Amino acid sequence: MPTLTPIQWLLAAAAALGVGLSKAGLAGIGLFHVIVFAFLFGARESTGYVLPLLVVGDVCAVVALHQHVRWEYVRRMLPPACIGVVAAALTMSRISDATFKPLIGGIVLVLALMQAARLRWPTWMGAVPHTRPAVWVIGLIAGGATMLANAAGPVISLYCIAVGLPKFEVVGTLAWFFLIVNVFKLPFSAGLGLIRTETLLIAAVLLPAVLAGVFSGRWIVHRLPQRVFDVLLIGFAVLAAMRLIFS
Repeated sequence: MPTLTPIQWLLAAAAALGVGLSKAGLAGIGLFHVIVFAFLFGARESTGYVLPLLVVGDVCAVVALHQHVRWEYVRRMLPPACIGVVAAALTMSRISDATFKPLIGGIVLVLALMQAARLRWPTWMGAVPHTRPAVWVIGLIAGGATMLANAAGPVISLYCIAVGLPKFEVVGTLAWFFLIVNVFKLPFSAGLGLIRTETLLIAAVLLPAVLAGVFSGRWIVHRLPQRVFDVLLIGFAVLAAMRLIFS
């Protein structure tokens, strides 16, 4: 197991708590763990430390919120997302963080600003998120982002609010979508040597923080009005995008 200082363990626990909060519906918070784990373990290696935590968080979210899933949106997004995962897995050894992180950050920032505009002017580009090209572009981006950086939460959450899903349906749909996609990613990450004994040991130690995040996040989401929920998701996505662009 990697040797971490007490401060580093606290950072890792806070990031694991963020994983749980993101799985409970505050998806934009999820990029906090991307930044912290990349700082602690390196950008590429960190994906293997985070993925087991994400799968556990997904299982908890599905158990808690399965009744709110909108399967038509899950089925619509899965094919392009899985293709994005495969494409990213094939290029992980060749693409650099310096190239990829600003690209994903820019895409998330554009999506967030477009959705902010739609909150202000509801009829603006109202039909675009429902079109097949839009679904495939967003799905491919999400698949690549989740394989390369575990950073697809803001992308898919922005899509869900763009098509007008209520907050609990956003959370339930995200839970099932990411459970399927993250399980699909496991053999690719293992094959790349990113998941191994030490990453699983770290995940086991941090598991209580993930569970605490899921259940505290669920309490928070139940008390947020729909518009506040949408604005927070957009705000978190903008902050995360700026961090990816300028990190």
